[in-house]
Amino acid sequence: MNRSILADMLSDEYEIIEAEDGGRAVEVLRKYESEIDLLLLDIVMPNMDGFEVLEVMNQNHWINDVPVIMISAETASTHVERAYGLGCTDFISRPFDALVVHRRVTNTILLYGKQKKLVGLLADQIYEKEQQNAMMIEILSNIVEFRNGESGLHVRHVRILTEMLLDHLLDKTDRYGLTRNDIVLISNASALHDIGKISIPSEILNKPGRLTPEEFEVMKTHTVIGGQMMDDLPDYQTEPLVQVAREICRWHHERYDGRGYPDGLVGECIPISAQIVALADVYDALTSVRVYKPPFSHEKAVGMILNGECGVFNPLLLECLQEMAGTLDEKLNSGAQSGRIELRSVAEEMHRHEELAASERTLQLLEHERMKFSFFAAMSQEIQFEYTTTPPMASLNAWGAEHTGLKETILDPVHSAEVLRIISPEDMNGLIRVLRGTTPAQPVVRYECILNIGGEPRWSRIIARATWSAEEPPRYTGAIGKATDIHESRLRLEKLEREATHDTLTGLLNHAAAKKQIQAHLEEYPSRSFALAILDLDHFKSANDTYGHMFGDEVLKYLAGKLRESIRDADIAARAGGDEFLIFLEYHGELTSVIERVFNNLTSGAYENFPISVSMGVCRTETVGSDYDTLFHAADQALYAVKRSGRGRFRFFDQTMQDQLSASAISAISPIDSEEARETVNEKGE
Repeated sequence: MNRSILADMLSDEYEIIEAEDGGRAVEVLRKYESEIDLLLLDIVMPNMDGFEVLEVMNQNHWINDVPVIMISAETASTHVERAYGLGCTDFISRPFDALVVHRRVTNTILLYGKQKKLVGLLADQIYEKEQQNAMMIEILSNIVEFRNGESGLHVRHVRILTEMLLDHLLDKTDRYGLTRNDIVLISNASALHDIGKISIPSEILNKPGRLTPEEFEVMKTHTVIGGQMMDDLPDYQTEPLVQVAREICRWHHERYDGRGYPDGLVGECIPISAQIVALADVYDALTSVRVYKPPFSHEKAVGMILNGECGVFNPLLLECLQEMAGTLDEKLNSGAQSGRIELRSVAEEMHRHEELAASERTLQLLEHERMKFSFFAAMSQEIQFEYTTTPPMASLNAWGAEHTGLKETILDPVHSAEVLRIISPEDMNGLIRVLRGTTPAQPVVRYECILNIGGEPRWSRIIARATWSAEEPPRYTGAIGKATDIHESRLRLEKLEREATHDTLTGLLNHAAAKKQIQAHLEEYPSRSFALAILDLDHFKSANDTYGHMFGDEVLKYLAGKLRESIRDADIAARAGGDEFLIFLEYHGELTSVIERVFNNLTSGAYENFPISVSMGVCRTETVGSDYDTLFHAADQALYAVKRSGRGRFRFFDQTMQDQLSASAISAISPIDSEEARETVNEKGE
């Protein structure tokens, strides 16, 4: 009713958006913040009250741009004081007078309109000043490049590379205490890195061949001269730009191992600004045409730098270069032109609409950025989210909300039944745990879990950045992030991993994987009793010869199935190769009955018309020790003894068998008269 009355009072002059509670109000603010001129807010509301809405507006800095008038029956002085403390512009008690409401609304909007206009004018003046400064720096730098006979793109390339390296370094570490302002400052100052070359004689500067030692000594002086030029600006010595430019001019040819010039600085004695510009300068020199060389390819240049062919650089910066290498060339080439295109577009737009006020131009640019963000967020097909702890609330991008079936704004998502249908409570708690375990210096986490999307469990990767307050000590305030589907790649990876460890025909472990697992068991539990059994199919060759190899494959799969049924979950079964299988198990006390049960289960049936018969050799660790190769060889000797004595049985290895097998091996040298013996040798492949 109150919303309806207010709408009737104001709808003739203003466009009204209504929200039935605080949560919906925040959702509207998040979506239309740049378009809202005033918020009329009650205190008592369901789900989220007016004070909580004000807290959210403060956290997101909306309170700076959207004035708030409280209209409430809660007129206690504590409520009024708290509302003003949270940034409320005015307070109207209910019941209210229509004329009072109308006048206060009009006055507040006019006041904020003038304030926005002043802010816009100031922002435009600052922007124009920065553009003029950057333009003057670039003009001066290009004069040097022109005299040097090099493309003016070198200055721009070094500037872009410097900014990219600094951005990557800032995300990677807080070792150097860099801020976003530092990145802008160092990037601008990088354009002056070779300003000292203006004093180098042209015959040396543009010499097409290798410089003589004397000429190189002259060339090296450009670093000292550049630094001196910055020192000779007495009125600007305290300016951060001049201070950083001096560091870069003098020390951008220093090397991390101390073999650079002019001062032979070592390691972190070289300012990080000079270190980064040095790396950017070397990369662009390698990939650009010079009077003394043709350009190298991007791949060749990166390889030469990483291999130390161009001097020694900070290992951390080399890591940054290596991690950026995949996109460096593309970003550099696109970045070299995008600045001019963007500035020209903005200039043309401003020329066509000269009547626009500065604040209106600023708002249009902000709206354009918001539109681009929304478009790319939808095109990326990622679940993007923002989470705040106070109040506990999550916001999803439009695509993510539609994809998951959730609302764009969710109150108390950690305990929301709708959210916990998408992500399990265990994974929700795990994600929160890793986010709270971050620090302001290292806020980024990666977390893989299963998300139930559209009723289907999908492996997903969540990449999130925890947000921390600026106070001391910092306080965890929430996170921003995205979730991407890695279901198919995870399935492919699992398939590849399984193929690497499992036999493709039977699904059992392959011999290599089984050996690795068994050896690990033997080493971890040397005092326990284990047994290894090796078995193969009797007369398997006749199955292949009579029914074909496809039938033989089915027999092997049948036997593998029987093998799985015959062992415990903790036991290991594997296909050792051909028609040979192995079993590894732990036993307590008497082993014979266990082996007999397994043996009888394996030989209790037939596959179609082919009767299943196996021969098995078994060896205990207490007999030969806990080495896999020794254990396997002993079990194989026991199997060989079974095959020699008629098949279809199992036998344990013992020490007396070694002498018997040795004697059998000697007699086997004589011509083989027995057809059965000949078949046995053929099946063993010996």
